[in-house]
Amino acid sequence: MPIPQESPSIDRRLLRDDVYRRLRDAIVDGSLMPGEQLRDVELAEWLGVSRTPVREALLRLGEAGLVHAQPGRSTTVSALNARDLREACEVVASMHQLAVRAAVGNLTEANLETMRQANDRFRAALDAGDVEAALRADDELHDVPVLVAANRALTTVLEQFSPVVRRAERLRFSSLSGRASIARHDELIRLCAAGDVDGAAEVAFGTWRTLSSFGND
Repeated sequence: MPIPQESPSIDRRLLRDDVYRRLRDAIVDGSLMPGEQLRDVELAEWLGVSRTPVREALLRLGEAGLVHAQPGRSTTVSALNARDLREACEVVASMHQLAVRAAVGNLTEANLETMRQANDRFRAALDAGDVEAALRADDELHDVPVLVAANRALTTVLEQFSPVVRRAERLRFSSLSGRASIARHDELIRLCAAGDVDGAAEVAFGTWRTLSSFGND
């Protein structure tokens, strides 16, 4: 059958980004374990794509610190290294601090209510031992200032470094220490509602910075 000339072509950039996200998520959620060897042929077959977007995704994952590549040898999933995590936490914490500083004066009551409801869902998820739901609720809460800040450079930096930090979040929310985040969220929301820019920014920074303790030396 002849190929219809009017059929839209597949956006190569979207395919590349989708492959990156799927591999990133598989590493972050533990489907691909630390130390596991990643072969582009096998990954391409698993994802149903060619080797090119897989290779491009592995390069991006290397830049994010999620995989370790040895030229001419192998690519493996990185362990949650203490130094890499500490550096990523510093960057992510700084970006959230910047977002809160930019957002506080522009947050509406609807924005604040979204954050409160997200923290309620976060608390319920921890009570139920549902780490995935806790992560989603945590994202919803912290995404509010980021979206209100509307800083594209800030968002780009978070997209690069947040996956490393997400691995530590999973460990935190799987343990009793995760419950401390409920109070931090409440304090962040209270300070945002009060218009306390410095106080809210400090809490935002501290919330993300504490995740650095979950790395392996």
